[in-house]
Parts: sequence; C-alpha cells; structure tokens
Amino acid sequence: MIRPDPELLSAIEAFLTELRVERGLSPLTVSAYRHDLAQFAGFGDRAWRSDPEPVRDFVNALRSAGRRPSTQARKMAAVRSFYGFALREGLAERDVASLLDAPRPGSYLPGVLTADQVASILEAPPSDDPIGIRDRAILELLYACGLRASELTGLDTDRLDLPGLQVRVIGKGNRERRVPMGEEARERLHRYLAGPRLEWTAARPTPAVFVSRRGTRLARESVWQLVRRWTRVAGVAARVTPHTFRHSFATHLLEGGADLRVVQTLLGHASISTTQLYTHLTGERLREVYTRAHPRA
Repeated sequence: MIRPDPELLSAIEAFLTELRVERGLSPLTVSAYRHDLAQFAGFGDRAWRSDPEPVRDFVNALRSAGRRPSTQARKMAAVRSFYGFALREGLAERDVASLLDAPRPGSYLPGVLTADQVASILEAPPSDDPIGIRDRAILELLYACGLRASELTGLDTDRLDLPGLQVRVIGKGNRERRVPMGEEARERLHRYLAGPRLEWTAARPTPAVFVSRRGTRLARESVWQLVRRWTRVAGVAARVTPHTFRHSFATHLLEGGADLRVVQTLLGHASISTTQLYTHLTGERLREVYTRAHPRA
C-alpha cells in the first residue's frame, strides 16, 4: 500500500456526498462505501485517473488476504460505482474499473451454531448484573427473532409488543415486518426494560430499546463486542458474530420444518432466492447428521 493521492481522497468524499445527499442512501450504506473505498485509496497513486494498475493491485491484495469472492465482488462494485461518478464529473480520465473482470460472488454458506452452542452463549451473561441482564436480552432477541445488528440497535420501544409476543422491525429498504418472539425473550426484555434501562435513561429519555450505561443508544460495534465476549465465556470456539445468530435462526427453523416462504418473511428478505441459501446449508447439515448417525452411511 502507498500513501493515498489527496485528489483521490477528495474525489471519494465528493462521491460519498452524492450518495448521501442526492441518492439518499442510508448512513449504513454510505459507511460501507466509505470503508471499501478507503481500502482502495491505499493503492491509488496519481495514476488512478487513467491507469488500471491501482485497481488490479487492490483486487490482488484482496485475493492474497483470502477475502471471500462475495466480499471481493462487493468491494469492486463500490470501486466501479466510484469510477462511474469520477468519469461523469471529469475527475477521472478513464473508467479503468470496467477494464477488469469482477470477482464472482459465488455461494457462501454462512456459519451456523448448534442449538447447544446457542444455549451456552445465551446463558453466559450473569442474570444478577445490569450489563448481564441487558446482554441476555440482546442475545435472546438476536436468536429468537433473527434480527440484523442494525435492526436491533435501531429498535425503539414503541415497536415492542410484549403482551402480543412480537416486535415490529424496520429492515433494509425501510421495509417493515412483524416478527414473533418466545416467552423467554419477553421475560428477558421485561427484566431489562424495568431494571437497567429504566435506571440508565432516567436522566436522558430516549426511544432506543438498547442503551449503554450512559443512556445513549447502543452502537452496532458494541453488539459485536458483547457477542464476542459472551461467546468466549461460553467456551464456544467457533467464530460468532451477531449475524451468526440470524443464520442459526433461519437454519434451525428450516430444520424444524418451517416453510421457506415463512422464513423469508421472518428474515425480511425481498427475494426468495436469498432465503434459498439456507436450504443448501440445511442439506449440508443433514448430510453430516446422516453420515454420523446411519450405520451404513
């Protein structure tokens, strides 16, 4: 990597402004573009305007680092969009990104926890400590409802229906869905809302469901950190992220006989093809069980 060209950094900022102001993309989407283009800028010397070499170096670095094809494809899509903007604005002389073949996303099968592993992690936080009470509610809701980390941190109190055992979620594309929850999730949420949250927000009212000790809305990064923390405490060796609970939620439902269309609705997928990924994953897991359990497998 090299020291980024200041004019490239300036062009990237202009592109991000267009995404935010003119195209109206969400802060999360703009943040993802910023992250990917900041990585690319580390390969962009003054030749970036017309020479495909910086883009080629970026792609090769991603491959050497072992990034998944889907990750490579996403990052290259960000670079292509940037170059389209730079060419229209006269900031680049050539659409060099279009000269290179895009990495194929492939079919990535996400990691899934066993039911026992999930239970171990969900029981890891102490039930007699304010942070533990909050984190028990967070972990339970991630798995019980299959929420994305951004959906969980964006959740407001008026979207919780504890008597009705459901939560109203605003997902990608500002699409709303209602997801049921279990009795355990309701109990953990009630303990948190009536205890730690009530105390932490007394001086700073907020609509946010999940807050820090200071009463401010919990950040996504904090959710990632607490998931890693309680995974270690539970003694689960697998790499676990908030999204792992979402993958496990979908897979366990399908293994239990849930209809694919129902799982699609619960996950908030716009297309059934996205949900179908879990049918392949379930097939892999069924093969593992068959091989392990059948005497003539």
